[in-house]
Amino acid sequence: MTFPGENNTIPFPLVRNDSDTLGGRLWRARDALGLSIEIIAARLGLPEETVTGWERDRSEPDSRALSMLAGLLAVSPAWLVAGVGTAPAVPMDDNPVEQLMHQLGEVRQLFDRTGKALAALETEVARLIKKDQG
Repeated sequence: MTFPGENNTIPFPLVRNDSDTLGGRLWRARDALGLSIEIIAARLGLPEETVTGWERDRSEPDSRALSMLAGLLAVSPAWLVAGVGTAPAVPMDDNPVEQLMHQLGEVRQLFDRTGKALAALETEVARLIKKDQG
């Protein structure tokens, strides 16, 4: 039972945001995976200068590019934009096999998410075709 005037607040855990900039977080996530700017740009289908501009905080990715970038770097868009959430893990060992296994696991996760996105798109296209024919 509580009485008026008592401290009845629920303590929430303190969430500390990463105080780095979007560009700094992008660089850290890219570095944690051992990816070059060239690779990131190629996978996003963008010029290297665009990604370099993001890393140097000269510009920011649009929402579509941000989402793709977060998926590619295995971080959340919220962490990239505002530092909220979990930062990428820094490899504990310089063992190339462990690093490759880590990257393989991340690629598998991306593959799974891509498969689900493709299935959702196929369902939507089929629905729209059926609607147009009906």
